[in-house]
Amino acid sequence: MSGGVISGTGSSSARPSRQINVVLRSQESFSGGAAHALDAEPIPQVKPLPAVDHFADIQKELDPMIGMDSVKALVYEIYALLYIGRMRLEAGLSGGSQVYHMIFKGNPGTGKTTIARIVAKLFQKMGVLSKGHLIEVERADLVGEYIGHTAQKTRDLVRKALGGVLFVDEAYSLARGGEKDFGKEAIDTLVKAMEDHRNQFVLILAGYPLEIEQFLATNPGLPSRFPLQIEFPDYSVDQLLQIGEQMVKERDYVLLPQSMFKLRQHLIQEKLNDLFSFSNARFVRNILEKAMRHQAVRLIGQYSSTIPTKSELMSIRPEDLKL
Repeated sequence: MSGGVISGTGSSSARPSRQINVVLRSQESFSGGAAHALDAEPIPQVKPLPAVDHFADIQKELDPMIGMDSVKALVYEIYALLYIGRMRLEAGLSGGSQVYHMIFKGNPGTGKTTIARIVAKLFQKMGVLSKGHLIEVERADLVGEYIGHTAQKTRDLVRKALGGVLFVDEAYSLARGGEKDFGKEAIDTLVKAMEDHRNQFVLILAGYPLEIEQFLATNPGLPSRFPLQIEFPDYSVDQLLQIGEQMVKERDYVLLPQSMFKLRQHLIQEKLNDLFSFSNARFVRNILEKAMRHQAVRLIGQYSSTIPTKSELMSIRPEDLKL
């Protein structure tokens, strides 16, 4: 996506709730053979890790996001693996070594950049990354104008991303120019950086699903370097309306029922007409911000000598939605 707005609040019935509690069981809580097997080597006492509270902060950011249950589940899996890995180390066991470079597949406005920021924050809180910042780039930021320029630009951006996440949007564009294109040099430099700076940064490549698949096919060694591949599905019309309602609520506006109906009909038509490049939540945000401007012009015309009521100042009417 490159930074689409995804915040919204879904109903509790639409999203299965997940209570996140980490329970450290004492040895006495085990029964049967498992308890006897552990008697010979008592489990070291593990102090509660602050990461439990840290994930609560992450969850607060994830919960309002509509239609992303599978993405939320994977973020939680990453957290659980990191948390249990720390517990294993405290118990004298191997913590294991994981690679966290990722592929994000999805159309514009499906939340890819938003999730990348949350993942960066999670890795910082769990001690995987020292800074947890996000460097967002695209082809123009990586590819230079002459031989050697691309490698230098790419290395400079990797250095800026150390301790955080390097997010390459529309990554497939790096492979579009063929063998002589400087985009291939950027890919090679990124791959080398993944080895030279192992565990010092996380690389996320993002873009349209089909184009990303074609991009990965250009280099047989690429897919194995990105063990985490996350798909960001398009939003349904109902989900887009929920997102729209949340967007206006956050700005102290209200969509009147007639306005909601008009927006619904427009979204249905746009999704049919623009199936492959529909920009999802970004599309809704642009419509609503335009409606707010039109509402302001309408109110100035209606209330040139008086002051509109609070209700009027908040209401987005159907005529404000110039679609």
